[in-house]
Amino acid sequence: MGRSRRTIPEELLLLALDPATGTTAQPQSLDLGLAGAQLVELALAGRIAPDGDRIAVVMPRPTGDPTLDTALELLRRRGSPVRAVHWIGGPRLGLRQTYLTHLERCGMVHAVAGQMCGVLPTTRYQATDTAISREIRARLDSAIRTGVPPDPRTAALAALAHAVGLGKHLYPGNEGRSSRSRLRDLIRHDPMGGLVAHAVMDVQNGVAAQPRRAPAAAGSPSGGHGGGSGRRTSVRGGATAGQQASQGAPVMARAGAS
Repeated sequence: MGRSRRTIPEELLLLALDPATGTTAQPQSLDLGLAGAQLVELALAGRIAPDGDRIAVVMPRPTGDPTLDTALELLRRRGSPVRAVHWIGGPRLGLRQTYLTHLERCGMVHAVAGQMCGVLPTTRYQATDTAISREIRARLDSAIRTGVPPDPRTAALAALAHAVGLGKHLYPGNEGRSSRSRLRDLIRHDPMGGLVAHAVMDVQNGVAAQPRRAPAAAGSPSGGHGGGSGRRTSVRGGATAGQQASQGAPVMARAGAS
Protein backbone atom coordinates (compact mmCIF):
# COMPACT_ATOMS: atom_id res chain seq x y z
CA MET A 1 0.00 0.00 0.00
CA GLY A 2 1.47 3.31 -1.00
CA ARG A 3 1.55 6.34 1.26
CA SER A 4 0.09 8.71 -1.32
CA ARG A 5 -3.34 8.21 0.28
CA ARG A 6 -4.29 8.83 3.86
CA THR A 7 -5.76 5.84 5.62
CA ILE A 8 -9.23 5.85 7.17
CA PRO A 9 -7.84 5.63 10.74
CA GLU A 10 -5.72 8.71 10.05
CA GLU A 11 -8.67 10.62 8.63
CA LEU A 12 -10.95 9.62 11.49
CA LEU A 13 -8.39 10.89 14.00
CA LEU A 14 -7.92 14.17 12.11
CA LEU A 15 -11.70 14.65 12.10
CA ALA A 16 -11.78 14.13 15.86
CA LEU A 17 -9.00 16.62 16.66
CA ASP A 18 -10.35 19.86 18.06
CA PRO A 19 -8.39 22.69 16.42
CA ALA A 20 -9.00 25.00 19.38
CA THR A 21 -7.96 22.71 22.23
CA GLY A 22 -5.68 20.14 20.59
CA THR A 23 -7.62 17.32 22.23
CA THR A 24 -9.72 14.61 20.59
CA ALA A 25 -13.50 14.47 20.75
CA GLN A 26 -15.12 11.27 22.04
CA PRO A 27 -11.80 9.78 23.22
CA GLN A 28 -13.15 6.49 24.60
CA SER A 29 -15.29 5.57 21.61
CA LEU A 30 -12.64 6.93 19.23
CA ASP A 31 -10.29 4.14 20.32
CA LEU A 32 -12.89 1.61 19.22
CA GLY A 33 -13.42 3.52 15.99
CA LEU A 34 -9.73 3.43 15.15
CA ALA A 35 -9.67 -0.36 15.56
CA GLY A 36 -12.72 -0.58 13.30
CA ALA A 37 -11.19 1.81 10.78
CA GLN A 38 -8.20 -0.50 10.49
CA LEU A 39 -10.55 -3.32 9.49
CA VAL A 40 -12.15 -1.17 6.79
CA GLU A 41 -8.76 -0.11 5.44
CA LEU A 42 -7.55 -3.71 5.33
CA ALA A 43 -10.74 -4.70 3.52
CA LEU A 44 -10.26 -1.94 0.93
CA ALA A 45 -6.71 -3.21 0.46
CA GLY A 46 -8.05 -6.70 -0.26
CA ARG A 47 -6.44 -8.27 2.84
CA ILE A 48 -9.61 -9.19 4.72
CA ALA A 49 -13.27 -9.73 3.86
CA PRO A 50 -16.52 -10.05 5.80
CA ASP A 51 -17.79 -13.56 6.50
CA GLY A 52 -21.23 -13.03 7.98
CA ASP A 53 -20.55 -10.95 11.10
CA ARG A 54 -16.97 -12.19 11.16
CA ILE A 55 -13.76 -10.99 9.54
CA ALA A 56 -11.61 -13.40 7.53
CA VAL A 57 -8.07 -12.88 6.25
CA VAL A 58 -8.04 -13.54 2.51
CA MET A 59 -4.55 -12.25 1.68
CA PRO A 60 -1.92 -12.17 4.45
CA ARG A 61 0.63 -10.23 2.37
CA PRO A 62 1.72 -7.06 4.23
CA THR A 63 0.36 -3.71 3.08
CA GLY A 64 3.50 -1.72 3.83
CA ASP A 65 1.77 0.24 6.59
CA PRO A 66 3.32 -0.95 9.90
CA THR A 67 0.26 -0.26 12.04
CA LEU A 68 -2.15 -1.95 9.63
CA ASP A 69 0.24 -4.87 9.17
CA THR A 70 0.36 -5.42 12.93
CA ALA A 71 -3.43 -5.71 12.93
CA LEU A 72 -3.35 -7.99 9.88
CA GLU A 73 -0.83 -10.30 11.52
CA LEU A 74 -2.90 -10.50 14.70
CA LEU A 75 -5.95 -11.42 12.63
CA ARG A 76 -3.94 -14.04 10.72
CA ARG A 77 -2.76 -15.63 13.96
CA ARG A 78 -6.35 -16.19 15.02
CA GLY A 79 -6.47 -18.96 12.41
CA SER A 80 -10.21 -18.59 11.81
CA PRO A 81 -12.59 -15.70 11.15
CA VAL A 82 -13.16 -13.50 14.19
CA ARG A 83 -16.33 -11.64 15.06
CA ALA A 84 -15.96 -7.92 14.39
CA VAL A 85 -17.33 -7.01 17.83
CA HIS A 86 -14.77 -9.22 19.55
CA TRP A 87 -11.91 -7.74 17.56
CA ILE A 88 -12.98 -4.13 18.10
CA GLY A 89 -13.81 -4.71 21.77
CA GLY A 90 -10.42 -6.26 22.51
CA PRO A 91 -7.56 -4.38 24.23
CA ARG A 92 -6.28 -1.50 22.10
CA LEU A 93 -3.88 0.11 24.57
CA GLY A 94 -1.97 2.92 22.91
CA LEU A 95 -3.62 2.73 19.47
CA ARG A 96 -4.69 6.38 19.47
CA GLN A 97 -1.27 7.52 20.66
CA THR A 98 0.34 5.37 17.96
CA TYR A 99 -1.64 7.18 15.29
CA LEU A 100 -1.01 10.61 16.84
CA THR A 101 2.72 9.92 16.84
CA HIS A 102 2.47 8.73 13.24
CA LEU A 103 0.64 11.90 12.18
CA GLU A 104 3.28 13.97 13.94
CA ARG A 105 6.04 12.08 12.14
CA CYS A 106 4.29 12.70 8.82
CA GLY A 107 4.06 16.41 9.59
CA MET A 108 0.26 16.52 9.77
CA VAL A 109 0.16 17.50 13.45
CA HIS A 110 2.63 18.93 15.91
CA ALA A 111 2.85 18.21 19.61
CA VAL A 112 2.47 20.96 22.21
CA ALA A 113 3.74 20.10 25.69
CA GLY A 114 1.82 21.29 28.72
CA GLN A 115 0.71 20.37 32.22
CA MET A 116 -2.57 19.35 33.80
CA CYS A 117 -3.26 20.99 37.15
CA GLY A 118 0.29 22.32 37.01
CA VAL A 119 1.70 18.84 37.72
CA LEU A 120 0.89 16.11 35.19
CA PRO A 121 2.82 16.45 31.91
CA THR A 122 0.46 16.35 28.93
CA THR A 123 0.73 16.67 25.17
CA ARG A 124 -1.82 18.33 22.93
CA TYR A 125 -1.80 18.00 19.17
CA GLN A 126 -2.47 20.78 16.70
CA ALA A 127 -2.97 20.24 12.97
CA THR A 128 -0.08 21.71 10.99
CA ASP A 129 -2.05 21.89 7.74
CA THR A 130 -5.69 22.70 8.35
CA ALA A 131 -6.35 22.33 4.61
CA ILE A 132 -6.12 18.55 5.05
CA SER A 133 -8.78 18.52 7.74
CA ARG A 134 -10.94 20.86 5.69
CA GLU A 135 -10.69 18.56 2.67
CA ILE A 136 -11.76 15.54 4.74
CA ARG A 137 -14.64 17.50 6.25
CA ALA A 138 -15.66 18.80 2.80
CA ARG A 139 -16.08 15.23 1.53
CA LEU A 140 -18.52 14.47 4.34
CA ASP A 141 -20.32 17.77 3.87
CA SER A 142 -20.70 17.11 0.14
CA ALA A 143 -22.13 13.65 0.70
CA ILE A 144 -24.57 15.03 3.28
CA ARG A 145 -25.58 18.06 1.22
CA THR A 146 -25.94 16.49 -2.24
CA GLY A 147 -27.34 13.08 -1.32
CA VAL A 148 -25.11 11.55 -4.02
CA PRO A 149 -23.79 8.14 -2.88
CA PRO A 150 -20.21 8.72 -1.72
CA ASP A 151 -17.19 6.63 -2.63
CA PRO A 152 -16.53 3.64 -0.34
CA ARG A 153 -13.81 5.42 1.65
CA THR A 154 -15.98 8.44 2.41
CA ALA A 155 -18.98 6.22 3.18
CA ALA A 156 -16.92 4.15 5.62
CA LEU A 157 -15.47 7.29 7.23
CA ALA A 158 -18.98 8.69 7.66
CA ALA A 159 -20.20 5.43 9.19
CA LEU A 160 -17.35 5.39 11.70
CA ALA A 161 -17.72 9.09 12.50
CA HIS A 162 -21.37 8.43 13.36
CA ALA A 163 -20.55 5.26 15.30
CA VAL A 164 -18.05 6.98 17.62
CA GLY A 165 -20.31 10.00 18.17
CA LEU A 166 -18.44 12.62 16.14
CA GLY A 167 -21.71 13.88 14.66
CA LYS A 168 -22.29 16.26 17.56
CA HIS A 169 -18.68 17.44 17.27
CA LEU A 170 -18.86 18.06 13.52
CA TYR A 171 -22.46 19.32 13.37
CA PRO A 172 -23.32 20.69 16.82
CA GLY A 173 -26.56 22.05 18.22
CA ASN A 174 -30.09 22.06 16.92
CA GLU A 175 -28.95 23.54 13.62
CA GLY A 176 -26.79 20.48 13.02
CA ARG A 177 -29.54 17.95 13.72
CA SER A 178 -30.42 17.28 10.07
CA SER A 179 -26.75 16.94 9.13
CA ARG A 180 -26.22 14.45 11.95
CA SER A 181 -29.19 12.45 10.70
CA ARG A 182 -27.83 12.41 7.15
CA LEU A 183 -24.38 11.43 8.44
CA ARG A 184 -25.99 8.44 10.12
CA ASP A 185 -27.82 7.54 6.91
CA LEU A 186 -24.54 7.35 4.95
CA ILE A 187 -23.82 4.13 6.83
CA ARG A 188 -25.83 2.17 4.27
CA HIS A 189 -23.57 3.02 1.34
CA ASP A 190 -20.69 0.71 2.32
CA PRO A 191 -21.46 -2.81 3.63
CA MET A 192 -18.06 -3.28 5.27
CA GLY A 193 -18.15 0.16 6.83
CA GLY A 194 -21.68 -0.57 8.03
CA LEU A 195 -20.66 -3.90 9.56
CA VAL A 196 -17.76 -2.31 11.40
CA ALA A 197 -19.73 0.76 12.50
CA HIS A 198 -22.49 -1.42 13.95
CA ALA A 199 -19.84 -3.49 15.74
CA VAL A 200 -18.37 -0.31 17.27
CA MET A 201 -21.81 0.72 18.52
CA ASP A 202 -22.53 -2.79 19.81
CA VAL A 203 -19.35 -2.73 21.89
CA GLN A 204 -20.32 0.64 23.35
CA ASN A 205 -23.81 -0.63 24.13
CA GLY A 206 -22.46 -3.71 25.86
CA VAL A 207 -24.02 -6.22 23.45
CA ALA A 208 -20.80 -7.62 22.00
CA ALA A 209 -21.66 -11.09 23.30
CA GLN A 210 -24.86 -11.25 21.25
CA PRO A 211 -24.71 -12.41 17.61
CA ARG A 212 -25.65 -9.84 14.99
CA ARG A 213 -27.53 -10.31 11.77
CA ALA A 214 -25.60 -10.92 8.60
CA PRO A 215 -23.98 -7.80 7.06
CA ALA A 216 -26.81 -7.53 4.51
CA ALA A 217 -28.67 -5.65 7.25
CA ALA A 218 -25.82 -3.16 7.44
CA GLY A 219 -26.08 -2.50 3.72
CA SER A 220 -29.86 -2.10 3.69
CA PRO A 221 -31.69 1.17 4.34
CA SER A 222 -33.00 -0.11 7.65
CA GLY A 223 -29.49 -1.18 8.69
CA GLY A 224 -28.42 2.46 8.66
CA HIS A 225 -30.68 3.19 11.59
CA GLY A 226 -31.27 0.06 13.63
CA GLY A 227 -27.68 -0.69 14.62
CA GLY A 228 -26.92 2.46 16.55
CA SER A 229 -29.37 5.34 16.57
CA GLY A 230 -32.25 3.40 18.08
CA ARG A 231 -30.25 1.42 20.60
CA ARG A 232 -27.40 3.70 21.36
CA THR A 233 -27.20 4.19 25.10
CA SER A 234 -24.55 5.07 27.60
CA VAL A 235 -22.37 2.19 28.72
CA ARG A 236 -23.33 0.93 32.14
CA GLY A 237 -20.75 -1.03 34.02
CA GLY A 238 -19.06 -4.05 32.48
CA ALA A 239 -16.86 -1.98 30.18
CA THR A 240 -14.93 -3.97 27.62
CA ALA A 241 -11.20 -4.38 27.87
CA GLY A 242 -10.76 -1.96 25.00
CA GLN A 243 -12.82 0.68 26.81
CA GLN A 244 -10.99 0.13 30.08
CA ALA A 245 -7.68 0.56 28.31
CA SER A 246 -8.81 3.76 26.65
CA GLN A 247 -10.34 5.51 29.65
CA GLY A 248 -8.21 8.33 30.90
CA ALA A 249 -7.85 12.09 31.13
CA PRO A 250 -9.33 14.08 28.27
CA VAL A 251 -6.00 15.82 27.68
CA MET A 252 -3.60 13.60 25.78
CA ALA A 253 -0.41 12.48 27.48
CA ARG A 254 2.44 10.78 25.69
CA ALA A 255 2.61 8.13 28.38
CA GLY A 256 -0.92 6.88 27.70
CA ALA A 257 -3.49 6.42 24.99
CA SER A 258 -5.47 9.56 25.70
